[in-house]
Amino acid sequence: MKLVNHSEVIKRMKPRLMKNVIMRGLFLSATLFGLVVLGVLFYRVLTQGIGYLDFQFLTSLPSRKPENAGVYTALIGTVWLMAVVAPVSLLIGVGTAIYLEEYASKNKFTNFIQINISNLAGVPSIVFGLLGLTLFVRALSLGTSVLAAGLTMSLLVLPIIIVAAQEAIRSVPSELREASLGMGATKWQTIVRVVMPAAIPGILTGGILALSRAIGETAPLVVLGLPLFLAFLPRTVFDMFTVLPMQIYNWTGRPQEEFQSLAAAGIIVLLVLLILMNSIAVLIRNKFQKRY
Repeated sequence: MKLVNHSEVIKRMKPRLMKNVIMRGLFLSATLFGLVVLGVLFYRVLTQGIGYLDFQFLTSLPSRKPENAGVYTALIGTVWLMAVVAPVSLLIGVGTAIYLEEYASKNKFTNFIQINISNLAGVPSIVFGLLGLTLFVRALSLGTSVLAAGLTMSLLVLPIIIVAAQEAIRSVPSELREASLGMGATKWQTIVRVVMPAAIPGILTGGILALSRAIGETAPLVVLGLPLFLAFLPRTVFDMFTVLPMQIYNWTGRPQEEFQSLAAAGIIVLLVLLILMNSIAVLIRNKFQKRY
């Protein structure tokens, strides 16, 4: 008596193998489509803007003449914006994640808060711009300052940082906490010396990705009313300023062909900043992953 009918097995295996080949082809096509679109975008930006990218472009103020225009004001403004967004969003975001994971009771109210935080991560950025316009620009009379824009962008990226930090803290093995508490450490000592060092790679990865989104967003800043053309640098967080995405948006709207090329050069500068931020995050993450 045969326990396995080989002809029946071969008959049933053929459609499964065919389906596997089709799905593999679909997934490969989706990956190649994304890579081709990204490659075309990079090629177009590099060929159009690389000729305008020099030291003068990086150190010149904006100008109505393309040959004299540069990104110095927008570059410094972007640094000012990140100087507000990074500490505000990371401190509040990581603090909220620690409370929700380590201190808050697991009940319906906590679940309600977590669901709403996750939903906020998917809200369109222009909604946060309207919130910032109402709260910071008009109610608190901060105007189109670095502080108003920084707080608005912090609101935009906070849900992303909170969710990423929660996942990182949740992934720390409970045995580490129990061993620390068993050795006589307090709850706070366990969090600071055991949980946070092990969770830092995940927290940093989520934080840098969130800051990368903040540095490239334009819609909330347009709603706040940030100037498209500014020929002076901010000195404090209460001064008016502009950023790289706003400068690029301004140049793309100009009819002269030279400004289109300047916009491509500005995009290259923005991409370099993003790559630098992500590289730093990868280095720090790898360093802590080796330790824990």
